[in-house]
Amino acid sequence: PFSRIVFLFIVQPMTPRFGARCFFCFCNTILCLLLALFIFWLIFLPKEPKFTVSNASLTQFNFNNNTLYYNLALNITIQNPNKRVGIYYRHIQVIANYRKERFSMVNLTSPPFYQGHKNTTFLHDVLVEGQQLVEFGEHELSQFNSETSAGVYNIDVKLALWVRARYGKFKTADYGSSKIDCKLKVPLSFSETPATGFNTTKCGNVYVLTNP
Repeated sequence: PFSRIVFLFIVQPMTPRFGARCFFCFCNTILCLLLALFIFWLIFLPKEPKFTVSNASLTQFNFNNNTLYYNLALNITIQNPNKRVGIYYRHIQVIANYRKERFSMVNLTSPPFYQGHKNTTFLHDVLVEGQQLVEFGEHELSQFNSETSAGVYNIDVKLALWVRARYGKFKTADYGSSKIDCKLKVPLSFSETPATGFNTTKCGNVYVLTNP
């Protein structure tokens, strides 16, 4: 029909132009968003907080009948190096592993707290104690016996965080960070005080503000 011919003549030639305009608008929107994010980054220059295990006391670490008995106390220091960024710590979970075997997961009962600009927070006597069934292979058991003879154990402590960031007056929603990794060499002690030989340990894999 004549009307269909007119429609094809008018609409079809306009379709590529309309698509080009949509693509141009989309590119402009993306560029504007990227520019806004770049300016935002320049204003706040967010830096990751620093996590350090300053002290550790291991008063029990025995393995009998496929059961690991443990008593570990940690002092953890958190530093916020930012001038314009604050961090709300909503929840902290401590996960302890030995030879890639998880033997404890502790939810800290301390209330949520806010860490302001250029602030340092101390978490004292973070206690990881109890007993757990674990399966050690021949190699893991050999390593455990070797470390028992030396009196120093390689314990991998991870921190799982639920946080909220504050940029000026703007606050993000709560979100979880990747697990922070603290690889510790802890001497066995027979008292509640840290054993001689423990070295302050900086934690790695810190992505609190820039979650990859």
